[in-house]
Amino acid sequence: MIRIRRVYEPEEPGEKYKVLIDRLWPRGISKEKAGWNEWLKEISPSNELRKWYNHDPLKWEEFKRLYEIELEHKKEELEKLKQLEKTYGTLTMLTSTKETEHNHGVALKEFLIKMD
Repeated sequence: MIRIRRVYEPEEPGEKYKVLIDRLWPRGISKEKAGWNEWLKEISPSNELRKWYNHDPLKWEEFKRLYEIELEHKKEELEKLKQLEKTYGTLTMLTSTKETEHNHGVALKEFLIKMD
């Protein structure tokens, strides 16, 4: 099972392994109080794609398509996430974005599910 949660929200019951999937460190969170197991910034969209998208829902479908192209070149990171899910049963991917429906975490989760 793969979950997505904002880093600013409290931990949910059943979370086993938590991975920050943002390229940039979340504002207002110290490394001492981070509360996640790992930071896998390489899996996030490129700076160019992230800035172009800017969480514009009208660009969502094109963003997902372009992000999937980028993910095709990140096989090691994708396999790592799949292995963590398999090992822990539940993998929580953390992001700092305010947009909960149209973000790279949602697109990444869809991509990981398609890998099965």
